[in-house]
Amino acid sequence: MFSSRVFHERIRKDFFRRLFPVLFSVVLGGFPAFFASGGEPVPLPDFSGVRTMELLTAQCDLGTRIPGSEGNRQLREMILDLARKHGFTTQVLCFEATDPMTDQPVQVCNIIVSSGPEEGQRLWLGAHYDTRPVCDRDPDPELRSTPLTGANDGASGVAVLLHLMEILGANPPPQGVDFLFFDGEDSGLAGDPSGFCLGSRQLAATCRDFGNPLSQGTPRGLIVLDMVGKKNLQIPMEAYSLVNAPEWTETVFDRAAQLGLAAFVPLQGPGVYDDHVPFLEMGIPAVDLIDFDFPQWHTTGDTPEICSAVSLAEVGRLMLDLIYNP
Repeated sequence: MFSSRVFHERIRKDFFRRLFPVLFSVVLGGFPAFFASGGEPVPLPDFSGVRTMELLTAQCDLGTRIPGSEGNRQLREMILDLARKHGFTTQVLCFEATDPMTDQPVQVCNIIVSSGPEEGQRLWLGAHYDTRPVCDRDPDPELRSTPLTGANDGASGVAVLLHLMEILGANPPPQGVDFLFFDGEDSGLAGDPSGFCLGSRQLAATCRDFGNPLSQGTPRGLIVLDMVGKKNLQIPMEAYSLVNAPEWTETVFDRAAQLGLAAFVPLQGPGVYDDHVPFLEMGIPAVDLIDFDFPQWHTTGDTPEICSAVSLAEVGRLMLDLIYNP
């Protein structure tokens, strides 16, 4: 992902207009989103942060997962094997892109895993499964050419989605849920957003094309999970999400408040060019759940030791509630 802390004028103007009603609803207790239809919330399956940490570590054990690498291929097979084990529909959509760092052609492969009923609105959950080919922000210049392990930046969001797939396989959801695993997110040149999010830009541009599994249903919204595993997790309302999909963003954070999840902070955070942006540009409601206050970002320090089962469990519980209490 690419971060820009210089917001558009529209973001600055909307800050206090968006902030006040969110805080107001939290202070007063609000109305849980799952009561909107007059129904009672259903009991949720357990979400195991310990199991999610195992899935995070298993990804890191594969080594680098940059597009076109053996680790990337092995992780793709891991995702597909788990999906097929639970009877989910899978589709791999590959295309050729130009690697921004090498200027050479590279195959980028998005994965779509579909579960739940085919009719009605669908919930899209996404994460990027590739890793950055270099640790270009490492404090040691000699380590900056080292491929990123990507425990938090990549593996954390994927691990949450994988454990959700396990849970949905044993507990069929009341709504359709599509898991979107993006490739080619993190190979861009620092300072140039055009080289990032290659997979999500391709998928957003083609999601209505004939034959694309995402064209079959109406998305309730997309939630992208990125860098959601660090200890003492604090996820603010990402700025591009808040401005371009305010209702969906506030719905997600209101639900977190109702569940008492301290990792979610209903205040505007920095704008991050991430996998949600191409979908926002297509008019699809999308929210990026990301804690960008991460000192180990794009360094050799992004390893499983800095991640937390507690943080992963909070994110997973919110996703379960949005799935089973739509």
